[in-house]
Amino acid sequence: MQISFTLNGRPTTVDVEPATLVTELLREQLNLTGTHIGCDTSQCGACVVHLNGLPVKSCTLLAPALDGATLLTIEGLQGAPGSNQMHPMQEAFREHHGLQCGFCTPGMLMTAVALATGKPDLTEAEVRHGLEGNICRCTGYQNIVVSVMAGAAAMNAAKGE
Repeated sequence: MQISFTLNGRPTTVDVEPATLVTELLREQLNLTGTHIGCDTSQCGACVVHLNGLPVKSCTLLAPALDGATLLTIEGLQGAPGSNQMHPMQEAFREHHGLQCGFCTPGMLMTAVALATGKPDLTEAEVRHGLEGNICRCTGYQNIVVSVMAGAAAMNAAKGE
């Protein structure tokens, strides 16, 4: 079947089998490999993308659900339009050492951006609760929590400019 959707700000039309997972579509057909597959059971959060502005785990979402939708992947996350800058959340993860091996990072970033959108003053408890669906096996989470809080503040500051 053919589906049409907006992918990272660009109109996209592709042919997919009805049972194709979004992770398969992104990684195998569209060569967008930033969305990782960690578990295939929606447990780890490495596959989080934004569907119509909301975070979803793409390893259990069928590609036909994208028809007519807007999808944002880690490849589409960026700083100011037209700039070559990182998104404020990416910059916060870099600055506050919110990553180690990087495998969980795309999903963490996508979840963190959704969590921080419209809520610049996140508490540590809110961040920890918001990241419960994302697993990191390296960092112990403290630097991730600090990064998300800093990223949320930076996202708010960027909107005020």
